[in-house]
Amino acid sequence: MGFKIGQKVVYPNHGIGTIEQVEQKQIGATSIPFYTLRLAATNSVVLVPVANAGEVGLRSPISSAECEMLLKNLGDDFAAAPNDWKDRFKEFSDKMRTGDIFEVAGVLKHLTYLSHLKPLSFREQRMLERAHYLVVSELAAVCRQPECNVEPRVEQALARACAKHERRPAATGRTPRAAGVAAGH
Repeated sequence: MGFKIGQKVVYPNHGIGTIEQVEQKQIGATSIPFYTLRLAATNSVVLVPVANAGEVGLRSPISSAECEMLLKNLGDDFAAAPNDWKDRFKEFSDKMRTGDIFEVAGVLKHLTYLSHLKPLSFREQRMLERAHYLVVSELAAVCRQPECNVEPRVEQALARACAKHERRPAATGRTPRAAGVAAGH
């Protein structure tokens, strides 16, 4: 898929950017075309070889129809993540690298829930902040709304997901209420 100058794109783990130009760079004896991409978050420039754009995960932002799907997905219940933080961090890092905003939203949902249960490690806290930024910024860009208008909708969806997850029967097969009663609460 070719991108055009001025087109908004998503660069995995960095978010929305704009294709500023397609330029030829001399690498040895070969002239290779590169996308010059300006990242919105940092105003920095990234060069992505045109031939590797798909491999790198460069993609168009989601459609406006997918915005509602993403918000609905953010509000849905979710399966528990691995308990061991190293396994969880690896799984979440892999999902973040895909550049798929629905995978990133899943990481956001899990880490938001975990952050309500206990303090996150420094690395998980940074990943939570990155996932939050990526979701909010893409929704804002696609919906053509300021991030401050999108953020409350994301927070409401996350609150719904966390509430649904808390009401799920525990792994023991008992409901959270029965587990609380058994524990003497």
